[in-house]
Amino acid sequence: MIKPAAILPSGRAVLLFAGLAPLALVLAAAAPAAWIAAPALGGALLVLILLDGLFAGSLEDVQIHAPSDSEVGEPATLTVVAALARVRNGIRPDAAIACDPRLAEGGRIALPLTFADGAWSGSTTIAPTRRGTGQLTRLWLRWSGPLGLAHRQATRDLEAEVRVWPNIAPVRSPALQIFLRDAQFGLIARRIRGEGTEFEALAEYEPGMDRRRIDWKSSARHARLFAKEYEVERNNQIVFAFDCGQAMCEPINGLPRIDRAVTAALTTAYVALKAQDRVALFGFAARPEVATPFVTDSRDFARLQRAAAGLDYHPGEPNFTLALSTLAARLQRRSLIVLFSDFSDPTSAELMVENVGRLVERHLVLFVVMADAELAGLATATVTDMQSVAEAVTATTLSRQRAIVLQRLRHLGVRVLEAPHDQIGTRLLDSYLAIKREGRIG
Repeated sequence: MIKPAAILPSGRAVLLFAGLAPLALVLAAAAPAAWIAAPALGGALLVLILLDGLFAGSLEDVQIHAPSDSEVGEPATLTVVAALARVRNGIRPDAAIACDPRLAEGGRIALPLTFADGAWSGSTTIAPTRRGTGQLTRLWLRWSGPLGLAHRQATRDLEAEVRVWPNIAPVRSPALQIFLRDAQFGLIARRIRGEGTEFEALAEYEPGMDRRRIDWKSSARHARLFAKEYEVERNNQIVFAFDCGQAMCEPINGLPRIDRAVTAALTTAYVALKAQDRVALFGFAARPEVATPFVTDSRDFARLQRAAAGLDYHPGEPNFTLALSTLAARLQRRSLIVLFSDFSDPTSAELMVENVGRLVERHLVLFVVMADAELAGLATATVTDMQSVAEAVTATTLSRQRAIVLQRLRHLGVRVLEAPHDQIGTRLLDSYLAIKREGRIG
């Protein structure tokens, strides 16, 4: 519903009113009998403002075109179209929209309107910074009168929603699609065959094959070189586990770590489903939040995306003991557990290390952590004063402690993947394929 447009004084009118005050003082000092001139001028200015507002035109209709769905970190276009009657040329109406802060910084979107094709319209690009449902609650539209002394401002309550999903842009990327499209089962099928641990067949040796796979007895019988081909076991269980606590909700280059982790996990999950493995998601904070059944077909990938959208942002510390013991109880066979987490100091990481160590007894664990570029920058920054000295020493100490925790995990038998946020997806995919070729999951 569009509320009646109010008439408001412009900045120019406010300056004119301010200029009347010293003029009134001068008149009162020079000609006391002419004091009535200042109030008369003020009244005339008020009349001009009112007339300017009345001749500014009227709003007949306004519409907002917002995407119903978007992905975190991906740009989306929002458009406002207004039908304004009797608005003179040269006027630039402005629109502002109140929204959820996840859609725009500060919860406000501002955009100017231009006249084209018989209507006033304006578009802007939004890039949601968090998953969830973002509300567009109110629209303001303002335009000036012919003299620029008054504004007409209309307000409309909105009920639009933008559902912000996990970002799966890497899944749609041409590079990954070409990777999966090659051959009958994609390039993965080529990499699986011949590099696993389960014997498949003998094949004639070709240059480039691993010489350690040559079957010398068969080669002697046939007077030709034959090599053993292996096939990696399929139908492996892979669980992507997400720490949704405070450390993972902190932003890195504008987006929370948890959202970057979800993008990397879903990309690898898509490839794993294409390779006929089984995939599940598990999210936790103070208690387990999301636990999906195993998905076995790439056609059900959307179920994983919807489940990942339910991973919330929590300000507290995660309960690793409860979460990982719950996860271990759900798994009836050996699985690959890809754990996304982060920590700020060895004390907060102690329980995490202890509980991850219990998982390694039955499962293969890949611990994924994003490199802290800000911490590294502070440690290597140029020292100019005592403040920078203190920052460099603290950052160096934290970096050393972080390395110690990761080394402890490696000693427990955990595979550790530490990479910059913009490389975490490709590095995780490479790690999954390497583990699969080794045949260590089943």
